Amino acid sequence: GRGGHGHIFPMESGLLLPGMFYFDNDRHATNAGAIGAFGFRIGSEISRVLATGTNWVMVPKTVRLTLKGRLQPGVYARDVGFHFAAMLKQERLSADLDYRVLEYAGDLDQFGLSERAALCSTPTEIRAYGVFVPPSQAILEHASSKAQQPFTPVYSDGDARYDADLTLDIGRLEPQVSLPGSVENAVNVSEIAGTAVDHAFIGSCGSGMWEDLVTAANILRGKRLAPNVRLFVAPGSEATNRRLATEGLLGVFIEAGAVMLPPGCGPCNDAVIGPVHAGEVSISTATNNNAGRFGAREAKLYLGSPATVAASAVTGKITDARSL
Repeated sequence: GRGGHGHIFPMESGLLLPGMFYFDNDRHATNAGAIGAFGFRIGSEISRVLATGTNWVMVPKTVRLTLKGRLQPGVYARDVGFHFAAMLKQERLSADLDYRVLEYAGDLDQFGLSERAALCSTPTEIRAYGVFVPPSQAILEHASSKAQQPFTPVYSDGDARYDADLTLDIGRLEPQVSLPGSVENAVNVSEIAGTAVDHAFIGSCGSGMWEDLVTAANILRGKRLAPNVRLFVAPGSEATNRRLATEGLLGVFIEAGAVMLPPGCGPCNDAVIGPVHAGEVSISTATNNNAGRFGAREAKLYLGSPATVAASAVTGKITDARSL
């Protein structure tokens, strides 16, 4: 009752701060980049860290991605990640992210902490070993207000060398949906709108923070889920869970017909909760949509932003939230 998702609550509570380096057993340690820290996944070797405080690692190379433009209303940071993955798959951008750090640059001040966490999510699924978002003044102010110890932010040197240097124009980006099988299968929501859905999930380390749930609640307010859809919602932290209750948003989800889950991974943890069955269609904010992620391998799993998922749960079919 005091934590939540391990890749979210440390950033919210001041345990994880700009400039920090930490080892983690799980690959979504990349979320640390949202606050300007660096998480390094070492799997079972975490036992060595716990015993000695050290571990041998090879320093990864870095790929820089410069984002240009401001997102249009109704388009979100998760959409940016899906689009970036698709651009790499289609070879419209050229870089190898395998055992590399993706460092963001460019028009980043438009992104708060939750959106930066979203930017860290998808690159992890296309083999990035780390993600880093240089902390803005707003991020430093958040960290200072929560810090449990002193911290010093870090930034790249002016003469830093990169394995690849990419630019992505996001000013005209539309909401994205990743088709079943891979986050890289992203298309504009208009290309897949109308596909019937049975199952929906809002949460995960990529889309489980307070702002993500506010986005979803604003769409669900005063509405009911489509009769054939079950929606699971997993807040990212206990603090967010309490805030949902005190600020009235918990009632919005309940009145809409959503199933509220304890803070944490929810179905994204290999369908321990809320599985799908063979032949069903799911749309969610999970970290990936590989076959079998939510249960039956025969189910079709789509990914979208919290707005897209909420809108789709209301209409019973994949929907551009801007139409609501």
